[in-house]
Amino acid sequence: MTGTRQHFQQELHGLETQALGALDLVVSALDRTMEALHHQDIELASIVILDDDRLDGRYLEVHQGVLSLLALQAPVASDLRTVAALLHVIKHAERMGDQCVNIAKMLPLSGHEPPTDEQTLDKIEQMGRLVRSEVEQAKQAFSLRDVDLAEDLVRQDEQVNCLNREIFRRAVEIGTDTDRREWAMTMMLVSRALERIGDNAVDIGEQVAFVVTGLFREFSDASHPAH
Repeated sequence: MTGTRQHFQQELHGLETQALGALDLVVSALDRTMEALHHQDIELASIVILDDDRLDGRYLEVHQGVLSLLALQAPVASDLRTVAALLHVIKHAERMGDQCVNIAKMLPLSGHEPPTDEQTLDKIEQMGRLVRSEVEQAKQAFSLRDVDLAEDLVRQDEQVNCLNREIFRRAVEIGTDTDRREWAMTMMLVSRALERIGDNAVDIGEQVAFVVTGLFREFSDASHPAH
């Protein structure tokens, strides 16, 4: 029984490494996405879209691994919480990758040398840096089982939500030029996709608290804004 238990723990640790590694893939995708956006690089945006298969594959590997693990041995309560949380982590990682793809697909819609707005671009880049930090912090919090670090994600996410609202207001006020307004609307969708990445990071943070305490609770309504 001891040997079986030890094997179970090793398999569980391996699955956690795989699931958290998916967040590294998200950071890489996000870096490429923001670079493509900054330089209007359609070729790099295409790479982001194609490379999403890696995240999808990781999702399937972890999901199947969890099912196989559960078939081997009934875990104790604390292990079962970890198993359940890992399914959430990999689901949120896959969704973050999808948001990067959504942004990459919008780049051609903004046109060649679009009539950009520096205020909007600056806020978008701020959002990109913040959500990147959130993804990295969510991974660290889960790895360390650090509930305080997980709860701190809400602070960063509130900044992301604020920037998203500012970009929306800027898009509304940007003027009457059709091309300029169309570009601003596209950036509003980009902003919304970045906000969703932040929300998913907060959701992973909530899983940290669940694993540690055995109780699920939402940290704040900030992860599910009403605006």
